[in-house]
Amino acid sequence: MKIFGIGRNYAEHIQELKNETPDDPVIFFKPDTALLRNNDPFYYPDFSKDIHYEVEIVLRICKNGKNIESKFARTYFDQIGIGIDFTARDLQEKAKEKGLPWAIAKGFNHSAPISEFYPVGDFKDLDNLEFGLEIDGVLKQKGNTSMMLFGYDKIITYISKFFMLKIGDLIFTGTPKGVGPVKIGNRLRAFLEDKTLLDFEVK
Repeated sequence: MKIFGIGRNYAEHIQELKNETPDDPVIFFKPDTALLRNNDPFYYPDFSKDIHYEVEIVLRICKNGKNIESKFARTYFDQIGIGIDFTARDLQEKAKEKGLPWAIAKGFNHSAPISEFYPVGDFKDLDNLEFGLEIDGVLKQKGNTSMMLFGYDKIITYISKFFMLKIGDLIFTGTPKGVGPVKIGNRLRAFLEDKTLLDFEVK
């Protein structure tokens, strides 16, 4: 099982981190040990002092494929959910300054809380989904899938040029603006349309 992350996929998030707008999807990985399920608490790691939240729509791949044509891309995922891409921003910035990979900043243990997944047919329009994140009852992020720079078709087509997609793989599709730090004691609630899909504590 592979967990793909797509970076820099919402314009205002690119601006807030002062990054360049990419020509193609920016891909990174998280290992399966990054997954955190069932609204289990997230334990703040001792190797970072600046863990940031990033709420994202997550796709679940339902069949194997490579070099997938755009017109067939949507047949390769059958369920969607929501996830948090926790990022050790201090470790990431340190790596970036030295031109080094930032795998540990994104892939550390339990850096990918995920919700239950729902059939795509449960949603009226996948290209117009409202989602967001509250911390301690305060709205921090709100996005709409219509604002993605690279849509589902482009993401799947691009990834499958380099990596064979397999049943059960997950794709985090990018985060909107409003990312920021979490601290011990915070309660995170992530929603998709009118459903609360994640609700857990930082300990």
